[in-house]
Amino acid sequence: MTLWTLSEEEREGLFDFVQRLVRTPSLPGDEKAVADLVLDEMERLGFDDVQRDEAGNVFGTAGTAEGPLLLLDSHLDTVEPANPRAWTVDPWSGIVRDGRLYGLGSCDMKSGLAATVYGIAHLMRSGIPLRGRAMVAAVVLEEPAEGTGTRLLFELNALRPDWVVIAEPSALNVIRAQRGHLEMTLDVQGRSAHSAAPHLGKNAIYEAARVIFGLELLEEQLPTHPFLGRGVLAVTDISAQAVSRNAIPYRCHLFIDRRLTVGETEALALSEVQRVIAREGVEAEVRIVEEQVRTYTGHTHTARRASPPWLFDETHPLIRATVQAARAVGLRPQVGRWDFATEGAYTAGQLQIPTVGFGPGDPALAHTVDESVELEEVAKAAAVYAALAAALLK
Repeated sequence: MTLWTLSEEEREGLFDFVQRLVRTPSLPGDEKAVADLVLDEMERLGFDDVQRDEAGNVFGTAGTAEGPLLLLDSHLDTVEPANPRAWTVDPWSGIVRDGRLYGLGSCDMKSGLAATVYGIAHLMRSGIPLRGRAMVAAVVLEEPAEGTGTRLLFELNALRPDWVVIAEPSALNVIRAQRGHLEMTLDVQGRSAHSAAPHLGKNAIYEAARVIFGLELLEEQLPTHPFLGRGVLAVTDISAQAVSRNAIPYRCHLFIDRRLTVGETEALALSEVQRVIAREGVEAEVRIVEEQVRTYTGHTHTARRASPPWLFDETHPLIRATVQAARAVGLRPQVGRWDFATEGAYTAGQLQIPTVGFGPGDPALAHTVDESVELEEVAKAAAVYAALAAALLK
């Protein structure tokens, strides 16, 4: 047992809180009920300056306004339940079996959110004076548009933290890198004709097929970084337009998901696709996705779906401090990377703020049937957040 170990009362409160979070649906754009829970819990636990901003992000602070700012960043929303008929429990049941909490968002990432709240609450109870502030935030719309909720949090509240902790699942390991993420649309043009005389038209599906084959070859040639791994390209959606089912399609629309490794840029990724189009002699245009998103408060924002990769050295002070905080509570964390995107796409990828990932739960269980998290991991994560905040701010 250490200074940072939660008391039995705190553990019971934490487990009850994360269970209530899981039992409260919070699909993107409909996070109000779970945001209300987070606000109420932070107020009950004695956080300072508990607020909801115009976009619906919620946050509370501990410490003093004088000095640096540590942000512990989580998101409120979840994906839709994967294949609901295959679940053996109700996705919103929040049932506990053999020390594991089951339910949608239990791993990604309501357990991490709950642990940040209780970790900083534990730090406040310790009475250790802080030279600066710890802010716990829960943002909107991460699942459809990672980085957007945190961007709005920063812009609407004039924030610029000195450090950021992303509480996504990491199996209690320390994350120092994440691949960049581009979402692209590719529109292929054809020419309509009656399907009884296809030679009079140009089939946009056939034209797109040539491009897809070229993209498949391109993906095999993408560069690899020794730590962050390979760049990735995948065509994830395809649709076509024709005037009727007995007409040659005049347009085909593709969606491309592109993950960038170190050394790759948005401009490079676009030019690679454009070269495939030119080589195949196809009339087509590729664009980065830009879309209007709307939060549950009615706030609208244009989200541009592009973020660069980020990577911090293993000797970076924040990475070292997080490893030491984990060791202080009896853990032996590995230092690794995330293959998926998080709010760090904005804080580290775009703003280059020192950012680290650390959270309870196995990342492989995110977005899966019977998603779950070990409750003991949630308590340990809370202890690490308290230890890390104390190390950075005291």
